[in-house]
Amino acid sequence: MSDWLDFALALTAFLSSHIIPRIGGLRDRLIANLGRAIYFSIYGALSLILFAWVINAAWGAPRIEVWPHFPWMRWIPNLTMPLAFVLIFCGMGLHSPNTLGSKREAEFDPANPGFAAISRHPLLLALLIWAGAHLLVNGELAHVILFGTFASFPLIAMWGFDKKSARLMGDKAEVFFAQTSWLSLKPLAQRHWWQQNARALAPRCLLGLLCWLSLLPLHEAVIGVWPFP
Repeated sequence: MSDWLDFALALTAFLSSHIIPRIGGLRDRLIANLGRAIYFSIYGALSLILFAWVINAAWGAPRIEVWPHFPWMRWIPNLTMPLAFVLIFCGMGLHSPNTLGSKREAEFDPANPGFAAISRHPLLLALLIWAGAHLLVNGELAHVILFGTFASFPLIAMWGFDKKSARLMGDKAEVFFAQTSWLSLKPLAQRHWWQQNARALAPRCLLGLLCWLSLLPLHEAVIGVWPFP
């Protein structure tokens, strides 16, 4: 019972750290008093500590199988995580309003949607891919709860950001939603999209893949599980 209590406390603490600052404008007041750099440094460090706690607590929870694990399943995250890393690096500083990681005071340019044409929420989509891929591989109850929770967060956040964009953008919202998507590969087949964005996005894609390759060998040392079948 104590193992489940530790997991419940860890997951509650992690989720609360993301929810509480947004209640009553607390996050904005803290940023105003501390400055953006200090606030996000503290917030990032706290998130990493709580994330490590919840992962460790999930491993320590009782083993209750919801669905079986087969070695071939490990290819699911191995094939999807490169895409998640590319989304992260291409999504940082995105010129699209109302999403995680977008450039401050970002204004959408209908003539050049940029990476938003592929995804207007790339960082949240990367989180969804990470959580969904690891949910399929880890069929024990604690991990189903953990990764299921992590997968639901970006879905709710993307829906909420879209509602905010529809409310704030007014007449421009129709064009914005028509030229962007949660995920679309159509721009990759458009020559003019490549002409507008290839030079800026190619280094980001390369960095994302290199980051994935550099972190992959550390998976066993940090998480305790060899990532390949």
